[in-house]
Amino acid sequence: METSIQTNTAGASALAEAWASLLQTKPTLRIREAARALGASEAELLATKIGAQVVRLQGPWPELLRRFTTLGRVMSLTRNDACILEHKGPFQEIDIIDAGPRSMATVIGPIESRVFFHAWHVAFAATEEKSDRVLKSIQVFDRSGEAVTKIYLQEKSDEQAYARLIEDFRSPDQSPEQPVSVYANEVLKGPDNEAAFLQEWGELKDTHDFFGMLRRHKVDRYQALEVARGKFTYQLNAKATPQQILETAAAQKLPIMIFAGNRGNLQIHQGKVRTIRLLERGHNGPEPWLNVLDPDFNMHLRMDLVDTAWVVKKNTTEGFVTSVELFDKQRNLIAQFFGLRKPGIPEKLEWRSMVENLPAL
Repeated sequence: METSIQTNTAGASALAEAWASLLQTKPTLRIREAARALGASEAELLATKIGAQVVRLQGPWPELLRRFTTLGRVMSLTRNDACILEHKGPFQEIDIIDAGPRSMATVIGPIESRVFFHAWHVAFAATEEKSDRVLKSIQVFDRSGEAVTKIYLQEKSDEQAYARLIEDFRSPDQSPEQPVSVYANEVLKGPDNEAAFLQEWGELKDTHDFFGMLRRHKVDRYQALEVARGKFTYQLNAKATPQQILETAAAQKLPIMIFAGNRGNLQIHQGKVRTIRLLERGHNGPEPWLNVLDPDFNMHLRMDLVDTAWVVKKNTTEGFVTSVELFDKQRNLIAQFFGLRKPGIPEKLEWRSMVENLPAL
């Protein structure tokens, strides 16, 4: 469970001035890093440009999501602090699952994601002028001002559909102030009965039942992996694992699945990866980023923030499904890797063999 605590924020004009001053010293600084440096959120910074380059949008959020299908080919970006997934293509099939405050959606197609509307708080249409181009986007944020997902128009996107979307979802509130609040996560003490928890784990019929099992036993994901260590989970060498997975999958042309996201959106890659590069970049010193640089899919994984890596086995009616899960020092989930499989089909032996050959601790 999450609660929100209201926080006080600096005035929009003062924040805009501080941002402009920061950009004079670091002109290529990205908005996410600028927000951190100024002790603000990305949504607060973006709101300071309302009236010039930005329009605040409002829901209903399921209807806004559905309208993404009218934009044609776009780039969908979803991230957390350590991992970014970017896919190019159209939004195609969207299935809204109305469950009251926990409503969600599944997006299937070239862009695939699982959307959790309870975390969608505010959205903006933004126009950013770069040195060689103009970027137009729809950006969604949670209550804390953290980005949930960003949809960027591409060369063949439908600009008229984008303009209609902005007019149809324009909020009456176009103030440059954007209130934010801090999420406070409920502290879970772990399962009351570890034996019963592990028995239910072993009796799972579908990987999608895993989250419900965690909620029933009041255990968070990392606690669950520790409880199941040696039975359904074990740890890997965190620094070597991600690069070995990607490079081996590329060399073997083995289709895989990569999941990464945040409280409001989980983006999914399904298919092969080809071009793998480890590069260093960063405004505050070199940061090691492991990258997939393919034509319609990019992944950027900041390796110095990967603290632990786990092999996780979940029982299904088709046998065990094996994943590799990465966590940061705060035990937040960064990303998950699976062998590509469809419901009703057993896991590929090539994927299982590859995981078994990863360097265990």
